[in-house]
Amino acid sequence: MKTKPQTIQTIDAHVSRRVRPVKAEDIAAEVTQQLGGASIVAIYRDKIRPLRTRQYELRAPAKKSVVEVLHTLLGIELKVANRRLICPDLATARYLSVFARLGCSLIAVPYDISQISWIADELESSWHRMMLLIDHLSSGRSDRIRGMVRQRLICEARTAIDSLGAGSRFPEFNQVQRKAPKR
Repeated sequence: MKTKPQTIQTIDAHVSRRVRPVKAEDIAAEVTQQLGGASIVAIYRDKIRPLRTRQYELRAPAKKSVVEVLHTLLGIELKVANRRLICPDLATARYLSVFARLGCSLIAVPYDISQISWIADELESSWHRMMLLIDHLSSGRSDRIRGMVRQRLICEARTAIDSLGAGSRFPEFNQVQRKAPKR
């Protein structure tokens, strides 16, 4: 017995040739969802703001600008666009550079300098993870889409950090007053 050859029908005729383009908002939402608690905003909200902090006026431009950490004879400097900011140490310069890339104008800096190093590590890791996710999720797309996703995520992070606030201008020193011993 011979079996009849069956024709295979393709679904090409039934499927629309035009594929729905992925929007920049969708890619940005996916990056935010994948970062989760490791995002710059989450680190700022959960790990920096609860600490005793002081307010720092960074005045970084909101538009994309070059941010560099420079080692000079006078110490460590952070170059943001055409301005140079003197930093006490490398960890503080790294910490401030993340917020300068975001274009924040007023931020909270931990008062305890021993805390800045590990927070700067987490912030830089989050920044690079965000950039890698943008590149990965927008691969095969135009540079324009990649730029739109990057700009949208930076703008969202900047507004979230501004809404969280920078705290008081000077840290509070709540010390218990000791009474003088009676003689």
